[in-house]
Amino acid sequence: MVHSRNKGKRGEREWAGVLQYHGYSDARRGAQYSAQTADGTPSPDVHCPSLPVHWEVKRTNRLSIRDAVAQAKSDAGRYGAEYWAVAWREDHGEWLVITNCDTFFAATRGDFA
Repeated sequence: MVHSRNKGKRGEREWAGVLQYHGYSDARRGAQYSAQTADGTPSPDVHCPSLPVHWEVKRTNRLSIRDAVAQAKSDAGRYGAEYWAVAWREDHGEWLVITNCDTFFAATRGDFA
């Protein structure tokens, strides 16, 4: 289990780096060790204030898409986020983003700007 937890942490740092590379310099790994930020609010896997998306990050070779989506939607609701997405990468693979059409179209319309 320790190996998978470390892989998850690496995945969260990797995804924050991808967001930073694409211009979201405020992206960082969430405060997973305490499950909340310093001000007492819950923390997502990756926190990016300039992009109003609750990120659920999965770094695994076997992904249950339905379970990951259910977790992202549930956590987004708990954290008060309107939009959610799952960022997933398997070993030697590329990052994929899974979301619903509302989030996709909000992003393509530029609603996040």
